[in-house]
Amino acid sequence: MKDHPLRTTVIGSYPFPGWLEFGSQNLDVFGSADREEMIDDAVTVAIQDQLRAGLDVITDGEQTRLDFNLSFYGFLNGIDLESASPRKFGPPAHDQRGKHAIVGELAAPQGLGAVEDFKRFQRLAPISGPVLKASVPGPFTLSGRLVPNAQYKDRYSITEALLPLVRKELEDLVAAGCTELTVDEPSMSCYAYKEDKNRLVDIFNRTVEGVVGKCHLSTHLCFGNFKGHAVGWRKYAPMFPEFLDMKLDEIHVEMANREFAELEILEVISKKCDVAVGVVDVKSYFVETTENVAERVKACLQYAPADRLSFAPDCGLSQTARWAAKKKLQNMVAGVRQVRDSM
Repeated sequence: MKDHPLRTTVIGSYPFPGWLEFGSQNLDVFGSADREEMIDDAVTVAIQDQLRAGLDVITDGEQTRLDFNLSFYGFLNGIDLESASPRKFGPPAHDQRGKHAIVGELAAPQGLGAVEDFKRFQRLAPISGPVLKASVPGPFTLSGRLVPNAQYKDRYSITEALLPLVRKELEDLVAAGCTELTVDEPSMSCYAYKEDKNRLVDIFNRTVEGVVGKCHLSTHLCFGNFKGHAVGWRKYAPMFPEFLDMKLDEIHVEMANREFAELEILEVISKKCDVAVGVVDVKSYFVETTENVAERVKACLQYAPADRLSFAPDCGLSQTARWAAKKKLQNMVAGVRQVRDSM
């Protein structure tokens, strides 16, 4: 169980400052030292916003990543990165991100970049204070952006090739001092209704086997977010009870965007492990009040004990404007504290 009840946490990503977005689109203007300074400054900003909100667990805001997972492909050998979106016009959807061709043996001889990011995070974060959390996308989710070929015939073949690469990254993160670690597998939650759930659980467990019991390990099960749009069938029921066999300490579920449908699933999950509940909606610009959050926390307590519960946004905040992200986090923490103080 957690170190104290009703923890406040985040999934991983945080919005880029406007100047970082400009800089990332004009990297050729900057020298290597300029780029390093820019990254340090962006991580510092993300840390300070989370500290001001008063979170119990913080991240580096994934300020070096393009979305939560797309930058990881830049660390892979054996792929040909697609340079242009296959569909540039029309309503926003996941197909505008495109896929990468596999042209050789999949490998990551220099790792996937998460360890370097975490070491920077350690250097810039307060020596004492909130728990520092790292997030890494799982192999099944990463496989979704790669096109099968003669060597890797389908998505599962690609997943099996990526699995040891992700497993090594997780082990290296724990060796670097990471005590709070999330393996993001939104593709599992998006496709669980039509895939072999036991096979997905087996993939997850083999991915994390080297870090089980060595950190507070969690997974984030959501239904996707591309410019405010989900991609999956937004039902948790198809995932359970099989997903309870995942070897972890905490499962995060999005609830706010789904109007707290299936809230009773918290009772099922909390009998096996901790459960983090999304109580603010990252896809809406309605800023939840402290009272809104407190009411939602109380509703969750009807299904799970306080020492099993954490509270977070529904998903990463990278696609939410920073002004809204700051307010949502501040009110989320205040609402949870209101309930915690009354207990």
